[in-house]
Amino acid sequence: MLLKKILVIDDSALMRRVISDIINESNDYEVAAIAKDGVEGFDLIISNPNLYSAIILDINMPKMNGLELLEKLQKNRINQTVIVVSTVAKDGAKETIKALEYGAFDFVTKPENYLDTKGDVFKKQIHNMLDLATNSSNSIARTKTVSTPMETNHLKKLEEAAEALNALRRRSTEQNVSTIKVDTTLFTDIKRNETKIVALACSTGGPKSLQQLIPFLPNNLDAGVVIVQHMPKGFTFSLAQRLNEISDIKVKEAEEGDVISKGCVYIAPGGRHLKISKSGASFVIKISDEPAIEGLRPCANVMFKSLEECNYDEITCVVLTGMGSDGTKGIQGLAAAKKNIHVISQNEETCVVYGMPKAIVQVGLVDEIVPLNKVAAAITKNVGVS
Repeated sequence: MLLKKILVIDDSALMRRVISDIINESNDYEVAAIAKDGVEGFDLIISNPNLYSAIILDINMPKMNGLELLEKLQKNRINQTVIVVSTVAKDGAKETIKALEYGAFDFVTKPENYLDTKGDVFKKQIHNMLDLATNSSNSIARTKTVSTPMETNHLKKLEEAAEALNALRRRSTEQNVSTIKVDTTLFTDIKRNETKIVALACSTGGPKSLQQLIPFLPNNLDAGVVIVQHMPKGFTFSLAQRLNEISDIKVKEAEEGDVISKGCVYIAPGGRHLKISKSGASFVIKISDEPAIEGLRPCANVMFKSLEECNYDEITCVVLTGMGSDGTKGIQGLAAAKKNIHVISQNEETCVVYGMPKAIVQVGLVDEIVPLNKVAAAITKNVGVS
């Protein structure tokens, strides 16, 4: 069996050796080349454009850092599967989020001490991420799904309006325009004076997907949005900060006691659970350090479970790319509790990993299956604008 070739780019000789040893332990991969900075890495890539199945990339390096390399690859339209290995330092987290924006597949947290680099946890993270990135994991089963066609002229008009919104925003991005006003009158016939919430779950591939979804939500969305993205501590603040910079809608890392407001997105802090509870006439966020559920903290099932105790008139559940099935049990619980839910699932073709969306599709609770570039429109169509 031919081994998949991996390129390791890191300025630390120690980390190059540790990561190489981890990769070479596998029966599926071998380190084909190493580089100590982005300049060497770029030269290796253009010299062997079809050789590497994946690239392990550090961020902070001399001559050309990881972000500069990713940006150069993007500008030259050189497609490579890049896994970022980053520390959890604040600046590193911010740069890692930027790397995802520049096209990195995903990231693995680099241990802060040598002993942890030799541990099983780091080894497993590297191997699992390589499996996901190179599609060599047998655990990622894929099933073709078909979306329900639009049945009315009004819904067709909504979709056309969403397409126009996306086109306008794409042009604004190309022209480096920071904001753009969009006519959302087609979304205003939804019932008013109802309490609504959008609860979204995502994992592997989620940060990049959120960057292609959240900026397309209007700032007058008639619901608050809560998000569980599987991430370690230290990264969700930077993710929320970056999404807030590129979006009209307000985005923040959720904090204890936050009152959920319309037109605001709250991202569960990395390494902590997010719950929603009723407080008087308001709904507030509760942050919990309870144990991980099936290895996950934050866990989407915890978020959805908490909504069973809330008397929202309507709950829009959204499941995006991710490994496993987190979110399915929670949404099943909402259905069993007779809550008024509308479930939107990302389609297989646009998922980095078709795990979480597939799981919710298989239990038969999905109302819409849509590609990533139409998720924002599906959310807005369902909850309306205020």
